[in-house]
Amino acid sequence: MAQSIHLTVIGENDTSTKIIDTIGYTETFTSYNDLQSEINLLKGKVIRKGYIDTSTEKITKLNDTLFKAHLILGHRINRIRVYFDSTFNVELLKSLNYNIRDGYFELHINELESNLENLNSKIAEQGDPFSTLQLINISKLNSELLSANLKVVANQKRRIDKILIKGYEQFPKSYLKHFLKLKTGKSFNLNAIKEKVELLNELRFASKIKAPEVLFTQDSTTLYIYVEKTRTNNFDGFLGFGTNENTNKIEFDGYLDLRLINNLNYGETLNLFYKSDEIDQQTFNVDADLPYLFGSPIGFQVGLNIFRKDSTFLNAKQYAKINYQVNAQHKVGVGITSTTSTNLLENDTDILNDYKSNYYTLHYNYMKSQFYDALFPINFWFDFSSGFGNRTNDLEKQQQNVFTLDTYKIFNLNNKNSFYTRINGATLTSDNYLDNELFRFGGINSIRGFEENSLVANLYGVLSTEYRYRLSSNIYVHSVLDAAYFENKLTDSKEKLFGFGFGLGLLTNAGLFRLNYSSGKTENRQFKLSDSKVHLSLTATF
Repeated sequence: MAQSIHLTVIGENDTSTKIIDTIGYTETFTSYNDLQSEINLLKGKVIRKGYIDTSTEKITKLNDTLFKAHLILGHRINRIRVYFDSTFNVELLKSLNYNIRDGYFELHINELESNLENLNSKIAEQGDPFSTLQLINISKLNSELLSANLKVVANQKRRIDKILIKGYEQFPKSYLKHFLKLKTGKSFNLNAIKEKVELLNELRFASKIKAPEVLFTQDSTTLYIYVEKTRTNNFDGFLGFGTNENTNKIEFDGYLDLRLINNLNYGETLNLFYKSDEIDQQTFNVDADLPYLFGSPIGFQVGLNIFRKDSTFLNAKQYAKINYQVNAQHKVGVGITSTTSTNLLENDTDILNDYKSNYYTLHYNYMKSQFYDALFPINFWFDFSSGFGNRTNDLEKQQQNVFTLDTYKIFNLNNKNSFYTRINGATLTSDNYLDNELFRFGGINSIRGFEENSLVANLYGVLSTEYRYRLSSNIYVHSVLDAAYFENKLTDSKEKLFGFGFGLGLLTNAGLFRLNYSSGKTENRQFKLSDSKVHLSLTATF
C-alpha cells in the first residue's frame, strides 16, 4: 500500500498564514507530483485574491511523510482596471451595470472572477455558447491597481436549426411557435430556452418531462424538448337539494359541465354545459375555442347559449370572438354577440317582450396556474368583458352597454392554510329594462345559500371567501362567507345578501368531490336552517 504524504503551508508571517488557511488547500497526497500541483493551485487562488506577487520561497521536507511549503504573499492589490477594444459590445457591460469609462472598467479583485463569468454568459446568450474570456498583459499600474486587457476568444455563432419534440410527438406545433416562442433560425441562448420550456407548466394538456437538451454538430444545432401529454378532459357536475319554503318539500337541482381539451392534438377546447334549476329554469351552453388558427397567433371562439325560464321566455345567444394570446398568461379578444328572446306567454307586457340585441364585445383574460396542486390548480384568475350595442323590439331601439367581471385569487399562507377570495358581477346600462334580459345569479357558483339563478338584477356584485385548511394532500375543509349586493330597476329594489356555511373537498381516484352546506339571508331577514342548501359536486379528469 502506497504511503501518504502530508503538506503544511505557511506564509511570511502569522497574518499571511491565516489568509492561506482561510482560502484552504488539500493536505494529504499519494505522490509528490500531486503535492506540487496543489501548491500551484493554491498560488492561483491567492493571486486571484489580489496577492499578485505571491511566490513559493521553498518546499522543505521535514521527514519521509511531511512537507512544508513557504509562500510569500506580499502586498495585496484590491482593484483591477480592465481595458477592452473598440470592437467589444459595450451594451453587454452596461447590462451588468459596469461603471464604464474611456475604454475600460474597474472591479474589486474579489469580484473579478464572478463578473467575468457573468460577462461570458451574456456573450454566450448572443449565440456563441463556446466563447471564452481571457485577461492578458496583466501588470501593475501602481501599488493599489492592476491593469489587464480583456480578450474574447470567439467560436462559431450558433442558431437553432431544428427543434424536435420527444415523448409527445404530436404536440401542436403552433404552441411551440407562438406560446413557447421557440423558432428555428433564432440565436442559440440556452438560458432563454430553459425559461421558455418552463412555460409548458402553464398548459393543461402537456407538461415537461426533463430539461431540454442540445446536439451540436459542426454545421447544425438541434434542440430536443421532452414533453408528455397529460389528462385534461373534465366532467363536472353537482346535485343540490333543499326544502321549498312554500311547499316544505325537498327539491333537487343540478348541472353537468363537460370540457374536452386537446383531443385532436390541436390545443382546442370544447365546452358543453347543461343546468336545470329547482325553480324550473334550464340552461344549455356549447362553446368551441380554436387557438392559433392556421398556425397564426390568432384564435377563434364560437358558442351558443340557450336559457329557458319555465313557460315565461326563451333566450338564445350566439357569439363569435377572435382571440390573441399575448403570452402564456394574457389573452385579449374582440367579438360580436347576438341574442334573440321569445316571450312564451300569450301577451306582451312592458317588462316582458320579444327582442333582439347585438353587441360588439371586448375581452381580457389573465390566468396564473399552479398545476402542481391537484386540489387548487389555478392560483389567480381575472376575466373581464364589455359589450356595446343595441336592443330592438316592437316598441323601440335601445342603446345598451354591458360589463362583466369574474376574478379570484388564492393566498397561500403555508403548506396547509390558504385563503380564497372571488369577486364576480355584472351591470347592464339602459334607459329601460325587460325582465327577460336581466342577469340571473345565486347558487354554488355565485352567492351560496340561495337557489340557483333565483336572483334577478340589472346590476350585481358578489364577494365569495373561503378559509381553507388542508388536512392532507387530498382532503381539505373550508368556511363559506359570502356577501352580495344587487339592484333591479324593474322592481325598484336594492338589496344586500349574505351566505354562511362550510364545505369539504376530497380528491379521489374518480375526481374531486366537493360538499357545501350553506344558508343565506337577506339584509332584513334572519337565518333559517330550513332554507339551507346542500350542494354535492364531482369533477372528474379523464
